[in-house]
Amino acid sequence: MAIDFNHTILPARNSEASAKFLAEMLGLPAPRRWGPFQMVTTENGANLDYMDTDGEITPQHYAFLVSEAEFDEIFGRIRERNLPYWADPGRTQSGEINHHDGGRGVYFEDPNGHLLEIITRQYGSGGWNP
Repeated sequence: MAIDFNHTILPARNSEASAKFLAEMLGLPAPRRWGPFQMVTTENGANLDYMDTDGEITPQHYAFLVSEAEFDEIFGRIRERNLPYWADPGRTQSGEINHHDGGRGVYFEDPNGHLLEIITRQYGSGGWNP
């Protein structure tokens, strides 16, 4: 039996705006509503389900494997919106991208503080191991 990742729930102050942000930044289809969720679906069919909350939001990390061309498009949108970005998850390398495994990677935040990452190579695929 093949096991595939299906979905995760992301708490949000405004699920509609948050899902729209993610879909626009990644160039994905517009979110759709299902029950209390605003769902963003990736190319491989996994859903990121934003759900409104009044409680505290603990930021989480979500990484997306993209092509070189998609990286250029997404990174262009990050810069067009003047969003802060980092080369590392600790946010110590501000305004930089990384080149792990011979690819490119960058981190930026969604409106709720969730840390989004785009990478062009799977970690470990090029021999990089800190």
